[in-house]
Amino acid sequence: MRLAICPYMLKFRQPAGTSRGILTEKPTYLLKLWDERNPEIFGLGEAAVFPGLSPEADYRYEYKLIELLANVAIGKPTDLSRHSSIQFGFEQALRDYASGGKGLYFPSDFTQGKSEIIINGLVWMGSHDEMMERLEEKIDMGFKCIKIKVGAIDWKSELALIRSIRERYSASQLTVRVDANGGFSMDSAMPRLHQLAELDVHSIEQPIPPGNPELMKFLCSVSPLPIALDEELIGIYGEKEKSELLDFENPSYIILKPALCGGFSGAEEWIRLAEERGIGWWVTSALESNVGLNAIAQFTATLGVSIPQGLGTGGLFTNNFSSPIYLDGEILRYDPSKPEDRRQFENLDWKV
Repeated sequence: MRLAICPYMLKFRQPAGTSRGILTEKPTYLLKLWDERNPEIFGLGEAAVFPGLSPEADYRYEYKLIELLANVAIGKPTDLSRHSSIQFGFEQALRDYASGGKGLYFPSDFTQGKSEIIINGLVWMGSHDEMMERLEEKIDMGFKCIKIKVGAIDWKSELALIRSIRERYSASQLTVRVDANGGFSMDSAMPRLHQLAELDVHSIEQPIPPGNPELMKFLCSVSPLPIALDEELIGIYGEKEKSELLDFENPSYIILKPALCGGFSGAEEWIRLAEERGIGWWVTSALESNVGLNAIAQFTATLGVSIPQGLGTGGLFTNNFSSPIYLDGEILRYDPSKPEDRRQFENLDWKV
C-alpha cells in the first residue's frame, strides 16, 4: 500500500468570529491511500488539524504525517494515539479504500438516501446586527434548533440578542444552544448561567476554559442549565483517563468532534462511556472540508441519533470540494445519485 498527503488551505467566504479571534483561512491535509497494483482506486481522508485546538498542531505535525506515509509503504503500524486529526483522516482513508474508493465511509440507509440527520443552525459571532441577520436566515431556512457562539461582543449585547429571540419564540418553538468556547471567567460564569437559564436556553458548551476540573465539576453540579463539555475532551486519550473525567465532572452532555477526540474510534469510546453514565451527547464538525464532513455525517447517521447534531454544511469556504451531502432546511441529506467526484483531487499537490 502507498499513502500520499496534500496540504490544503481552506478559505472562508466571510471572516469567521470566534472567542479565539477572527478566522479567514484554515489549514487541513488530505490523505490518499492506494495499492500500487491498482492506483485508480484510492481511499480518501482528511487530517483536519485545527491550530489552537489540536494539541498536535505544532512544527512536528508534518513530520508525523511523513512518518505515517513511510510506515504505510513498508507495512509498519504508526502510533497515532496522540495525533487525533491524523487518526481521523487515516481511518477515513482506510474505510474508503475498503469500500472501493467511492466516498462511502459508513454505508447505511443514509448513503442510500433513505434516512436523514437533523442539525442545528450555527450563528457565528459578529456584531449584534450581523448575528440577528444570521439568526433570521437560519429561522427562515427552517431551523428549529439554533446554536449561538458568544464571546465576540460584550456580554450585555449577547444576552440582549438571546432575550430578543425568546420574546419572539418560546422554547417549544425554538431550541437555543449557546457555545462559550471557554470564554467565561471564574467570576462571571455562575451569574451568566443563571441569566441564560432564565431565557430557557437548552444548554451551554464549555462555559470556562479547559484545565479547571475542580471548577467545572462545581459548575456541572450547581448550574441551573445543562453543561456540555467540548474542549474539555481534547487531549484526553486513554479509556481510564476518559472515565475519570466523566466521573469527576459529571456533565449533562459531551460534544464529540471526531477530528479532536481520537477519530471515529475515539468518538465511539466516548459515546460508550457517556451512555454507561447516563450522559447525553451529540456530534459536531470542526471546520473540516467536505471530505471530512461527508465522513462525519455518514458516521453520525449510523449512531441512531434523535436530537439535532452540530454538523456543518460545507458552505463556509470558497474553495471547498463538491460533495453528495446537501442541506434541505434543517435536514442534512446524502444524494446517492451524485457520488463524490474523484477528478477534483487529481491535480492537487500530492506528496508521496
